[in-house]
Amino acid sequence: MGASSDGKSLSADWRRTHDLGALRKQHVGQVVTLNGWVHARRDHGGIYFIDLRDRYGITQVVLSEELADAQQISIEDVIAIRGEVVAREANNVNPDRETGEIEVLVREFLTLSKAKTPPFEVSGGDEPSVDVRLRYRYIDLRREPMQKAILHRARFVSALRRAFEDQGFVDIETPILTRATPEGARDYLVPSRIHPGSFYALPQSPQIFKQILMVAGFDRYYQVARCFRDEDLRADRQPDFTQLDLEMSFVEEDDVFAVWEKALADTFREALGIEIETPFPRMRYSEAMERFGSDKPDLRFGMELIDVADWARTSDFKVFQGALESGGRVMGLCVAGGASLSRKEIDALGNLASEFGAKGLAWWKAGKDGGSGPLARFAAGDLAGKLMEVMGASEGDLCLFAADREAVVHRVLGELRLHLSRRLGLARKGWNLLWVTHFPLFHYDEAAERWVSSHHPFTAPEDWEMAGDPGKLASRAYDLVLNGWELGSGSVRIHRADVQERVFELLGIGEKERAEKFGHLLEALSFGAPPHGGFAMGIDRIVALTAGIDNIRDVIAFPKTTSASDLMCQAPSPVQAEQLEEVHIALSGKALENQDVLSQVADEKKA
Repeated sequence: MGASSDGKSLSADWRRTHDLGALRKQHVGQVVTLNGWVHARRDHGGIYFIDLRDRYGITQVVLSEELADAQQISIEDVIAIRGEVVAREANNVNPDRETGEIEVLVREFLTLSKAKTPPFEVSGGDEPSVDVRLRYRYIDLRREPMQKAILHRARFVSALRRAFEDQGFVDIETPILTRATPEGARDYLVPSRIHPGSFYALPQSPQIFKQILMVAGFDRYYQVARCFRDEDLRADRQPDFTQLDLEMSFVEEDDVFAVWEKALADTFREALGIEIETPFPRMRYSEAMERFGSDKPDLRFGMELIDVADWARTSDFKVFQGALESGGRVMGLCVAGGASLSRKEIDALGNLASEFGAKGLAWWKAGKDGGSGPLARFAAGDLAGKLMEVMGASEGDLCLFAADREAVVHRVLGELRLHLSRRLGLARKGWNLLWVTHFPLFHYDEAAERWVSSHHPFTAPEDWEMAGDPGKLASRAYDLVLNGWELGSGSVRIHRADVQERVFELLGIGEKERAEKFGHLLEALSFGAPPHGGFAMGIDRIVALTAGIDNIRDVIAFPKTTSASDLMCQAPSPVQAEQLEEVHIALSGKALENQDVLSQVADEKKA
């Protein structure tokens, strides 16, 4: 094995001089040292070609037969090579690779680490199952799509940080170990060793701390915050997640909107090279529900909900009339060209509607002669033309109807709207950002038989006197929506202790509970709190959307499964009895059974 220009052999100094995406034609003639993983290998009649990979790219290196025979080279081995950069012949240039005009003739070769055969191919092949990918996440993260997603996340978050710091915001960390507060989901609890029987909670958000920072005078706070919620998971949820959290003092809604719009415009420009139009449109919650059946409407296509109550009152269709008489709603969707759908396909839409609470789905293939479908016999004569007019329908369109309580009608038609958009490819390309405002302050929980906060109990009411029916009070809460995904939520906060006390009363939180859980906030507000508001955006969601990925799992380095399990680390897991004793925890039921299994495994290992 030879030596480098400073007299050291490769085994003595194996560290890279260049990454594997750096070499170009201008480097021809240079002697370089490269490190990386063996991505692919090929034997071309006594000359061996290796594609060497790191996160920056792939470089082809060439070994002589003599040198290759002296090595046992396996896929995913970690190696170091030293050699001369040479230009490829014109007919051998790889135009799909940035390093495709050069290769490196290897003089020295060193294996830094041997690799077992990986459970799936890093270089391509069939997509492994999700469980296998998460079990071997360190292998999965070597794959090009995953590396691109994680690097995109890093660029996006870095640009977002700069965008807020350019507007005078200060990055302040808040505690991870705190106390349980009602945020709308279950807390993850951490037992205290020093305080027997007491528990910390992992924060669902930094809500109270950031409000206290406003009282402290830090009028522009932000944080890339880790948050934790023990809730059922979906494609856009994880038990531990990241949000960019922000709070501002002496502001109204317009001020918060303007800051976020500028920050996102700057971030899209820097991280994606995309210009987005500002200011973002705004829509009240009530309008969003009425037009789209959703508080996170996708504005990339039309097909809005239509009120057909007036027409329904003139028809003989008892289902429609019964819904209206009981205080419900009758609404519809017009699917352009939807009359081409078969009866089987329409029945499938009915089954989907039932999953979202519908007792049935009425449908009509529009026609001035009465059309066809179950509703046709109730749309005879002039009623057909009037229904087409109400629905904005033409011959060949399909009209779908729901009749029930307003919440059910909105949900059913809103979900059908999204389903049909995906199936029919209706959504236009683009970035449709929207502020949804004026959410209800409270909603009534039938199971608990009490009022609960629609967002959280620190949201300011539109009417600070909060007179009248709690169910009719509007809040100063707002969501930011992108292409039908909720990116995050915020609100103008309650900065008056008396109003905060009143909200707690309406929520059924008594004086003792208030003092125990929120005494520190109420006391802080009593020392002079500025009017303030804020917003928190889910980093995982916006990164996934901007990367064109439909599951946030694929923009998180180490995510959990839908059962909140880490397959790589095998977490959560039982712990030894000694550890439980230290934190004053005794197990029972299924938890005790799991602990017995762990003890048995431990005894077997000792034996």
